Amino acid sequence: MKSVSQASPEAKALWDRFHGKPYRGYGRYLRERFGAKVFKVVVDAGFTCPNRDGSAGYGGCAYCNVESFTPRHTRSLPTVREQVVEGIERSRRSYGARRFMIYFQPNTNTYAPVGDLERIYREAVESVDADIVGLTIGTRPDCIDREKLSMLKRAFGDLYVSIEYGMESVNDDTLSCINRGTTHAQFEAAVKMTADFGFDVCAHTIFGLPGEFDDDGAAVAETLNRLPIAFVKLHHLHVVRGSILAKRYREKPFPLHSLESYIDTLSCFLPRLDPSIVVQRLFGIADFDDLIAPNWDLPKTAIQYRIESALLDRGVAQGMEFDR
Repeated sequence: MKSVSQASPEAKALWDRFHGKPYRGYGRYLRERFGAKVFKVVVDAGFTCPNRDGSAGYGGCAYCNVESFTPRHTRSLPTVREQVVEGIERSRRSYGARRFMIYFQPNTNTYAPVGDLERIYREAVESVDADIVGLTIGTRPDCIDREKLSMLKRAFGDLYVSIEYGMESVNDDTLSCINRGTTHAQFEAAVKMTADFGFDVCAHTIFGLPGEFDDDGAAVAETLNRLPIAFVKLHHLHVVRGSILAKRYREKPFPLHSLESYIDTLSCFLPRLDPSIVVQRLFGIADFDDLIAPNWDLPKTAIQYRIESALLDRGVAQGMEFDR
């Protein structure tokens, strides 16, 4: 790869466009859209998943920790309102936060009747007198339909709403291998339907899944580029305790990304990615107590710095090879 001094004029122009970063970052996007820094307040509403209760399968996705399957009635979760109030107060106290996004993150957050969903979302956005600018809802592509999207449009049309879907892989054989319980065609259909309602879509993808360790991300980038995708979250595969993959890994270890090999993958993927797509996350982290492998033995901020520095040193910029 080229060094920073040898970077192409196209790369340097994109770095300027991305304010010195090798990709279009989410934090600045939010500041530009809402006029201030926006803090996400994560809410666990106690949803489960159709890939656990038999509707789509059993056991969950192969990378999931089974402890997260525990039903709500056996967990000591605060109410949605309590979580929002506490999260906002903490952000105000620690960071001087003024604007907030409610983020329904754990599990499948549209897996309930539409009336229950509206009640839960309303409880979140009406919990506290604060500048709540929007809702972000993480879910599966097999748990969305026009009725739910219509409800979101009707009931929360005055807020910014984005939907986050797990794509994970573009390969149906891989999705079957990881017990995903959905197909890539279902993902594409959900993305297009959601965009038709005017909502921004975030796609979550995992690099280094079994059988895909050597992929350079080209097929992922091409898929994202041709779909109405606003955001992407990039992760490398983790093996965590209590997961199906943990059992497989103990019995027969399979390759996982080192920090260096993951940077190599990003160096191939990002130049192909449409520069208008916002990168919400460059990598994922797992709770150290649950993590089996890979352990990069660095704090999150150090990993972020190492990746961004390496990409700049190599002359990498998101979209520099994007075929318009």
